[in-house]
Amino acid sequence: MKKITPFLWFNGNAEEAMSFYVSIFKNSKVLSVSRSGASGPGPEGTVMSVNFKLDGQEFIALNGGPEFKFTPAVSLYVNCEDQEEVDALWKKLSKGGEVLQCGWVKDKFGMCWQIIPKVLGVLMGDKDKVKAARVMEAMLKMKKIETAKLIKAYGKK
Repeated sequence: MKKITPFLWFNGNAEEAMSFYVSIFKNSKVLSVSRSGASGPGPEGTVMSVNFKLDGQEFIALNGGPEFKFTPAVSLYVNCEDQEEVDALWKKLSKGGEVLQCGWVKDKFGMCWQIIPKVLGVLMGDKDKVKAARVMEAMLKMKKIETAKLIKAYGKK
């Protein structure tokens, strides 16, 4: 386990969420499932926590109960290689969830994801502040980030 591992709190559906996420991302796998014993904390045999990897990044998820919910204040940032990867992840993660602005999507479990093509950072980091500002302006109008529109905005004269 790495020194810092994201720890996610679910309300009884940590195993379902883990299975969903592992099915979406390459280089992902279930590492372990811990169940409550006779002494609890939940009914014997129910899933207490899960441990998994998504594209090599380890996560732990707990069935902690209804006390806490996910908010956009914490999100998972996915640095996508190209538009094809953006489109595929966007489609899968938004199913049953909610589409937000600027590349953000809330999945059916309430977890927020930023599905961002690498080219966005490159274009917005350009030394030409006018070009970078045009890219920012174009991105702010989008829900799902579209690289072709970013590149078009970047290249305008």
